[in-house]
Amino acid sequence: MKTVFVIGAGPAGLYATHKLALAGHRVVIINRDIKPGGLAEYGIYPVKEKMKGGLRKQFAKMLDMPNVFYFGHVSVGEGYALHLDELHALNPAAIVFAVGAQGTKRLGIPGEDAHGVYAAKDFVYHYNRLPLMEGRDFSTGKRVAIVGMGNVMVDIARWLLLDDPERTAEEVIVVARRGPFEAKFDHREFVHVERHLVRNAFEAELGRLREMLAAAGQDVSQVSETTFSVLKQAYTEELPRLLFRFLCSPRAIHTDADGRICRLEVTENILERKGNDTAARATTQTASIDVDTMIFAIGDVADSKVGLPYANSGYVTNPSQQQAERGAYEVYDPATGKVLEGTFVVGWARKASEGLVGVARFDAEHGVVHVLKYVEGVPDRGSAPPAEIQRLVESKGLPVVNKEDLGFLHQAEERIAQERGLPSFKFGDDASMLAAIGEEKAKAGATASRS
Repeated sequence: MKTVFVIGAGPAGLYATHKLALAGHRVVIINRDIKPGGLAEYGIYPVKEKMKGGLRKQFAKMLDMPNVFYFGHVSVGEGYALHLDELHALNPAAIVFAVGAQGTKRLGIPGEDAHGVYAAKDFVYHYNRLPLMEGRDFSTGKRVAIVGMGNVMVDIARWLLLDDPERTAEEVIVVARRGPFEAKFDHREFVHVERHLVRNAFEAELGRLREMLAAAGQDVSQVSETTFSVLKQAYTEELPRLLFRFLCSPRAIHTDADGRICRLEVTENILERKGNDTAARATTQTASIDVDTMIFAIGDVADSKVGLPYANSGYVTNPSQQQAERGAYEVYDPATGKVLEGTFVVGWARKASEGLVGVARFDAEHGVVHVLKYVEGVPDRGSAPPAEIQRLVESKGLPVVNKEDLGFLHQAEERIAQERGLPSFKFGDDASMLAAIGEEKAKAGATASRS
């Protein structure tokens, strides 16, 4: 039995762990968050209880394997609890990074640091109660622009239009670089918000686009047959309002006297046919949209602070053509021209924003095939036992959450959900989770002493 470290306990990390553990190796998971699950816990829309519950059960079974060890509340990287050098000093046979894409992809326009401007990933984490977002300002106003036209946009619009307890939004305006035929959302998701679409405003927008789309070989009369089937349904206006502004890209953000966004300046685009696809090309014309909040859903990037070789918004993998398969997962250092021995990336850490849970699972399990081949070919390095790893982290004054602690946390959350009549409950900050674990431990100790 050899020891493999898996950094990150989202879907990719947990599926990688499962395959490694089934192969008979000791797996030590080191996770930034107290709770495992990653995007499955903090990225799936809050009311999708059945999906989340099913994944939690799967992940719990994986963690319950006797050769799997879990250390939560431990960040890895430069300036974090554990540095890469410290991990390597513990002599694992291999390290698999499944840390996701935790960096923020910037717009690169003037004013993007204004109050009221948020990255979609952070906003989603906020309403899903990721403790990392606790205490940060995610206030929304009456007119909210969402940049992007995929499922993330739909989730955020759904939150603002339907489920936000603050209910501040009166209008949600989707700002799309291309046209209505290029909408990327799943209709099964859009159905949750489609009744808020302002029909006359949408038809006026189609009228504005008619000639431009025709020049690209598109007929606006077919929009209802493709991406916006809601147009074929009877219409009754329902507040708040959902609007679309197609063929435009953010150009600059203007602020009010308090430093909050008050106006989004956009560049007008035209659509061009590129074979079977279309592309947006900027023109010299601009327009303005009055908004007091803007959320941009333009994809994610890897976190450069992890300490792995980094380029083009992601971690660098081995470009060797002779090892094309393994090289796609093996970390490579361009500065030395060598691979980082025994260091691999899977899931969104390897390719940011690529697919959801199913894709993460496939990528992790496929990558682990190469990890296992590598591990089989190296000698046992006498890896530090899990207890030593825990002592190392605790020596830094950081509370470590293990598998037993997760059981106590689950008990506390289940009890609160039952008391409040909720389908589920989760704490929104680390301090509350650690306190709940301590309370449940104390109860269990008291019960044991009485018996």
